[in-house]
Amino acid sequence: MSTPVPRSRRRPRVPVPGAVAPRQPVDQAKVGRRAVRRRAAGMTATEAAAALEEARLQQHMDRDREDLADDERGPAEVAEWDRIPLLLAATGGVYDPETDAVVQDELAADRRAAQAEQQCLQGQQQLAARADELAALARAGRLDRTVESRPGDEAVLDLLVHRGDYHPMVDGWLAQALADRAGHYADPAARTAAVSSLPDRVRAHAALLTALARTGAPAADGELEFADRLAQADPAAADALAAWLERSLASVELAETGDR
Repeated sequence: MSTPVPRSRRRPRVPVPGAVAPRQPVDQAKVGRRAVRRRAAGMTATEAAAALEEARLQQHMDRDREDLADDERGPAEVAEWDRIPLLLAATGGVYDPETDAVVQDELAADRRAAQAEQQCLQGQQQLAARADELAALARAGRLDRTVESRPGDEAVLDLLVHRGDYHPMVDGWLAQALADRAGHYADPAARTAAVSSLPDRVRAHAALLTALARTGAPAADGELEFADRLAQADPAAADALAAWLERSLASVELAETGDR
């Protein structure tokens, strides 16, 4: 039985007024390959070869069309019609996309991409929810040491700044957690990563809090607020003060050790 040779129905893509733009551009080459596979299902090698000639002829007829100058679908369709007869010549029988290894590999890659996109979306939703939580706690004045830091809070800080929901209390809370090595900062790897993921003002604040804690001097609630103000105004100065305190304390400890 002869299978009618399909003709290309490619037309210039016209935007629909009011249509919502897709999140990512449509892969027209992939669309073309899948259209060929649907039409080729059940064809013999001879029928697929005839379809290839028809596709080549259509491409030749379209060569001067300006609206298809950047077309990706047409060449992809011709390439797929070129591949299928070669496959059938080697395997015999009729074409079945479900037994085509190239098709199955492509579908598997699509599934992996979809899973990765879903995971990314879930991560963004979790990030936004955490940002809402920290912003609400900061506005209520309840963001303190009782709230444990979590992995990803550095990115939450960036998100708060980006969406205009930033509160300085979040800086101070993160700096205190880093200085205390509390929450996920109990992990040395998390502290190392914080060096490159936290803003200078937060790192400087944490360094100054760490150095002040080494003095052993008790501090009432709010008494070290100056460390936050200094880090916000001049992170380099806060870092320099922290380094000076660390050197001074090290010298004192060394002298005390020698006197024993």
